[in-house]
Parts: sequence; structure tokens; C-alpha cells
Amino acid sequence: MKSAPVRSIGFPNPFPKVFWIWDTDSPLKRHSQYRAAKAGSQAAAVEVVGDLALSFLSRLTGEIPPGRCFVAPHAREATGDNAIPQVMAAAASLLLRGTLEHEIVQTTRVYHTGADAMERLAYRPMFSGPIFRNRRYVLVDDVTNLGGTLAELSDFLGIHGGIVEGCILLVNAGRSKELIPCPKRVKLLTVRYGKDLQDQIQVAPQALTANGADYLIGFRSLDEIRNRILKARKETNLRLRSKGIAS
Repeated sequence: MKSAPVRSIGFPNPFPKVFWIWDTDSPLKRHSQYRAAKAGSQAAAVEVVGDLALSFLSRLTGEIPPGRCFVAPHAREATGDNAIPQVMAAAASLLLRGTLEHEIVQTTRVYHTGADAMERLAYRPMFSGPIFRNRRYVLVDDVTNLGGTLAELSDFLGIHGGIVEGCILLVNAGRSKELIPCPKRVKLLTVRYGKDLQDQIQVAPQALTANGADYLIGFRSLDEIRNRILKARKETNLRLRSKGIAS
């Protein structure tokens, strides 16, 4: 997998607004069309979003001003890629009188489903596509855990002049419901490791997610982090090979 550039901005601080329905993905997974939608079926994703998200999105009228551009992490080729985020972004653009951004695409597959926190840190997605300077974007996804994919998308938008104004989720499954890290956590990681941590994970401390920073605080040394990353890469390799996917 190609290495992503250093994530230097992450989420804007303070992050404007985050909206979600559930703290766990159990209600989402119980939907009869969830597996098909997750595997790339747009028809199934339309059913999932129609049954679970439309009333929620309608209630955001007034919370999210008209004219915002809704963007979801999605691959250029829909086959085999989770179809729920893009269908949800399309629904949001209609209900909330905005526009849908479909040319910004995720260019790398990172296979985060079933991955632990360090695997998610070790394999980060990359994005490409046109960004209009000063356009106001709202991020859309079905589920976030560590928050890394959304942080990468926000970073990509921010460094090219886009303004990220909010985030809409079905499930906010991370332990911390905030997206940006606590300043004390950022300072502690910076004092403890200096630039060495950034060199190791290719993410600046201030660009970490709240849950990512909380996770890294638990390590006692940079060597421990480095060894855990090596182990995570092996675990990812074995997990993908067991599914017939070359890592």
C-alpha cells in the first residue's frame, strides 16, 4: 500500500458541529440490506438510508445552513465499496438544500473493517479530486470509530482551501464523541516524543483524532509504538490474506 503524506491539519479546531444517531453500530447492522449496502449495492444503500437516516437528516434543517457541499469518503469504482456514505450524502444534499461532491474520491483501499486502532493508524486513506477554495463542506459517513478516515478527508479539504463546517454520521462509535483531541493530550504527546512520533505515524500530534490521541497516550515509549505498528502491519497482512486479498 502506498504511504499517505503527513496529516498536518486534521479537523478544524474547534470543530463546528457533529451530528449522529447511535453510539454503536448494532442498529445499523440489524438492517436486512446492511451487508449488501456495505458490499457496494447502491439499491441496498438507498433502502438503508431511507429506513434509518431520512428523518434524522430532515431534523438537521436549521442546524446546517443551505448551500453546503456534502462529501463522503468513497472509492472511484463503487464495486465492493461501502455504498452507504455516498447515498447518505446525496440524501443530505437534497433534504438540506446543498450540493453533492462526487469527484473527491478515496484513492487507496485501507480495509479498516475489523481492524484495531493501530491498524487504522498504520494504514491511512488518501484522497484526490477538485476542491474549491472557501467552499463550505460537511463530511458524511455511516460509522466512525477512531475517526481517522474523516480526519484524512478533512485534512485534504483544509490544505487545499476548503472549509469543513460539520460532520453527519449514523454511528459515532468512538469512546470519545469529540473529533478533535484534547489540547492537554496533544501537549503531552509533543513533550514526550517531539517530532519522533510524527515521523513514526506520519500524523502531526495536533492532527490526531481525539480517540487516536487517547490511544497513543497509553504507550510508554516510542519503541513500544514502533513495535506495535510492526505487529499491526503483520496482522493486517494476515487478515487480508485470509480473505484472499493481497495486502
